[in-house]
Amino acid sequence: MPASPAPAVSDAQRLRVLFAGICALVLTVGLARFAYTPMLPVMHREAGLTDLAAGWLATFNYAGYITGAMIAASVGNPQQKFVMYRVGLVLAVVTTAALGLTDNTTLWAVLRFVSGLSSTAGLLLASGLALNWLMRNGFRPELGLHFTGLGLGIVVSGLAVAAMSGWLNWAQQWFGLGLLGLVFFVPAWLWLPRPAPAAPLRAAGAHAQAATPDRRWLWLMVAMYFCAGFGYVISATFIVAILVKLPLLADHGGWVWVIVGAAAVPSSFAWDRIARARGEIAALLLAFALQTVSILLPALTTNAALNLLGAVLYGSTFVGIVSLTLTLIGRHFPDNPAKAMARLTLSYGVSQMAAPAMAGFIAARTGSYHGALYVTAAVMLAGIALLGVMQLDTIRDRRR
Repeated sequence: MPASPAPAVSDAQRLRVLFAGICALVLTVGLARFAYTPMLPVMHREAGLTDLAAGWLATFNYAGYITGAMIAASVGNPQQKFVMYRVGLVLAVVTTAALGLTDNTTLWAVLRFVSGLSSTAGLLLASGLALNWLMRNGFRPELGLHFTGLGLGIVVSGLAVAAMSGWLNWAQQWFGLGLLGLVFFVPAWLWLPRPAPAAPLRAAGAHAQAATPDRRWLWLMVAMYFCAGFGYVISATFIVAILVKLPLLADHGGWVWVIVGAAAVPSSFAWDRIARARGEIAALLLAFALQTVSILLPALTTNAALNLLGAVLYGSTFVGIVSLTLTLIGRHFPDNPAKAMARLTLSYGVSQMAAPAMAGFIAARTGSYHGALYVTAAVMLAGIALLGVMQLDTIRDRRR
């Protein structure tokens, strides 16, 4: 007797899976990782954190992230990835709260390393597990809704720091952020389903599977994503510290970070639509160009309005770059997208290790982040050039 067909998966189930991924991103990236940005001025002021130490703490965080990416890239079993995902959720809560238990820079570095390790749970493992689930259940393989968790994470961390500033000290604020993380821990733990045994993908129109890429395409993607990581991390780490030095924005660091997040939340939908209309590479070219402008504005002007425009441009582009890139690579490797994403992300992580230390060193030597911003803009222009090569390759292939 033939087996009966699997029951159709409802759109409500799809939304619950995506909501679990959103909560995972808010917890592991928005709080465990991004809360450091609005907390940086507070730790400078109350905990004696220096510019150089701030850069190194960011570097340790990204070293943890790249370590997590390397581990994820080495693991092919989706069941093991699911276990790693849940371990990451626990580490995110613990390391966030534990930052308030000490003022020792070495211990801070260890905690930032482990919190970076945990961030792969939301950014890589949850996104890969969610994308695999979408493709196996016949849904469009897009992660725009999932990656709204990045923008929401920024909003949540920024609002939390803004709300606690003035009546809690720096250590108590880290405790509060850890408690807040538990709110997102529960749905992230319960609602992302354990991966099913290997089975044929259910086609969703023409979106079931892209052709396996050649080596040239992969290397161009790796190099491009290195540039993207460089551009992302400088603003993610230092944008609040840079903008609060402007008179009109002093003491409003948390709100600057909220503006970044508010711009990021809807951007993933917008970039999905741009990619559908123009193609992923064309969309990435536009996102890179706008993010380069956002990086240069704080170096070129002290006008508060233009600097806030730079924050909006940054928030509205970095999520799109991550979402488009990871979706693109995941579609080419549908059976285990998390592993493919992790391999690509190694280059993203390398740049995130190097860039904050570079920026901290330049700031310590010059008293300004402007030099680091110019270097970062140059790296982003190199990324634009790489995307240009990929776009030309795409056009040539279509003409064959």
